[in-house]
Amino acid sequence: MPYHPPRAYIEKYAPHVLRDRDARNFLQRFNNDVYGWLAPLTGALDEDQKKTLDGMYNAEVAYQDELLGNFFQTLENAGRLDNTLVVICADHGEHLGEKQLMGHSLSIYNELVRVPLIIRQPGAAPASVPVVDEVVSTRRLFQTVLDAAGLATATEQALTLLPQAHPTPETDYVFAEAIPPQNVVNQMQKRQPELVRDRACDQPRRAVWMGTHKLIETGNQAIELYDVSEDPQETLNISAILPENVEALQECLQSFAGEINGYGTPINTRRAPDYDDPEVQRRLQDLGYLED
Repeated sequence: MPYHPPRAYIEKYAPHVLRDRDARNFLQRFNNDVYGWLAPLTGALDEDQKKTLDGMYNAEVAYQDELLGNFFQTLENAGRLDNTLVVICADHGEHLGEKQLMGHSLSIYNELVRVPLIIRQPGAAPASVPVVDEVVSTRRLFQTVLDAAGLATATEQALTLLPQAHPTPETDYVFAEAIPPQNVVNQMQKRQPELVRDRACDQPRRAVWMGTHKLIETGNQAIELYDVSEDPQETLNISAILPENVEALQECLQSFAGEINGYGTPINTRRAPDYDDPEVQRRLQDLGYLED
């Protein structure tokens, strides 16, 4: 998505944009090209282009960080911070040219699915908050909030992300699914059908993490396996040299996918509840998820 942080943050994180006309022109073209934030790139960004996008992204994140800081300071000044459960998370990240991808429509790589997650319980001192290195699922935030409020059932409490005396092994697997937005696929079919074919842009992507390994399955064919501890940028597909790991994780992934309502149904026939409601349609169009 386009980024427009205040000038002070641009001066700190992307000062070359203020001095370099070519950088500003590139940024303006990219910000005005909605399609450019949806489709894969046909070539890699050059060093200056990557520097510009990274710098502007960092400036935007820093600006949002300051806004959060102001919000927490307001809570503290009102004497409410120590009685507040704080959960900081994100729905997804952004590709900024990595693997020739942009935005967040067509990927399940770490750039998109490895998001910030910070949980602070009421009254907890910063020094007492543990740091968890293992991969966890944001699907468990629901149970975590219930647990923090003392409202979780035994089943829900087993899935909390708050410290547990006896964590359950069933929570060791983490799953993710990415369904390409149909409006994006439609636009790509009109403009660059070869990209849809070559990059499988119309296929769902599913991933499972176990320990240090992550398996990505694209459609019913392409398989990728990465050691995300040693290779967090997912540059080396090791599926060919660890077939036993691939088989085990595929079985786990298929078991999980089989529990999803509508799994195996063609994407263009799968609809969310109330999808055909005119108000829902209008809001989806306003958000850019549907074409007018």
